[in-house]
Amino acid sequence: MASEDELEEIRKRKYEQMLQSQTGAEEEKRQELEEAKKTIIRQILTTDARERLNNIRITKPDFAEQLENQLIALAHTGRLKGRIDDMQLKKLLMQVMPKKREITISRR
Repeated sequence: MASEDELEEIRKRKYEQMLQSQTGAEEEKRQELEEAKKTIIRQILTTDARERLNNIRITKPDFAEQLENQLIALAHTGRLKGRIDDMQLKKLLMQVMPKKREITISRR
């Protein structure tokens, strides 16, 4: 018969294998979602607009993610007419970006 230590070691290995398979499945699902998002963005945006979105992603990844999700939602609801070019994306960014407060310093 196997000793208690051997049984415990077998249980630990099986548990670790189970965790790795779950993590692998989650990672695979996340990658599939990313690929689907990229495909939709390629269909929605022109090349220039995608470049602008990628530049935004470099500086503000959370904001770019949020913007992508909004664009995909607009596409799914049918509120987009055709592809979005760079100028349209700029206008959309102006609407979405938080307003900067004007700071003036007056000296006396």
